[in-house]
Amino acid sequence: MTPWPSKDDSRKDDFRKDGARKAGPGKDRKARFPKDGSRKKAAFARRGRPEPRDRDGPVILYGWHTVKAALENPARRFRRLLATENAAHRLAEEGVPTPVAPTLVRPDEIAAIVGPEAVHQGLLAEADPLDSPDIAELPAEGLVLVLDQITDPHNVGAIMRSAAAFAVAAVVTTARHSPEATGVLAKAASGALDIVPIVTVGNLARALTTLKDNGWMTVGLDSEGTADLADTALRGPLALVLGAEGKGLRQLTRQTCDAVARIDLPGQITSLNVSNATALALYVAHTRLKAGA
Repeated sequence: MTPWPSKDDSRKDDFRKDGARKAGPGKDRKARFPKDGSRKKAAFARRGRPEPRDRDGPVILYGWHTVKAALENPARRFRRLLATENAAHRLAEEGVPTPVAPTLVRPDEIAAIVGPEAVHQGLLAEADPLDSPDIAELPAEGLVLVLDQITDPHNVGAIMRSAAAFAVAAVVTTARHSPEATGVLAKAASGALDIVPIVTVGNLARALTTLKDNGWMTVGLDSEGTADLADTALRGPLALVLGAEGKGLRQLTRQTCDAVARIDLPGQITSLNVSNATALALYVAHTRLKAGA
């Protein structure tokens, strides 16, 4: 007897008595990881979170201000509108247009879609994504924001809300390394998604060059900027460029900007989260431009 099985003997256990081949580990894996995505959906359901959506698929909008702004935007194309009885009554009472008839549901039916912790206020809309304007066709006036790989949807949503408050003409972001304009981001934006256009670009440095060629001044915001934004010479049209927390602006982005400024703070904490820094920068820039910089 040999101390190890022969080549022929080692394969005997792979076959049943009727000669058919047993299911190997590959077949077992297919059973455990089905291609229909059901395992992934179940995992997100257990965590109480909606599953990630395809960027080309429908967007989920929930919450009163978010859905109301979308319903009032003639460019939005809706697939369905879910509303509780109270929310539907409020829509009718305030004269909010409903391009699609609302389907009356219980609050827990909406919570099953957006997660139990989401504040949906009895409204959920499923709609097509809005079209992205061409960056080369932006009118050369006012302010725009340019986001350099800011990935947190809460931050981007808050930035969108500030952009709407300061009448920003557009928010420029990259196709990759940026959150989808749906769900949590849309709720944090509080309706701003349907007020401020989002311009999606493939290459941020080229996008900044396009803005500069069209007359925009580009100013990056970074803790290592050469001067305080309040002391930096500004002119319109103006593009403020912001980087992700921690990483800041990427090197090529910094090099492409006309200037890189910082925000000096008087307190012991000398940094702000990116959405708060954006709101402050917008106030400074808006005030300076209004006064003729």
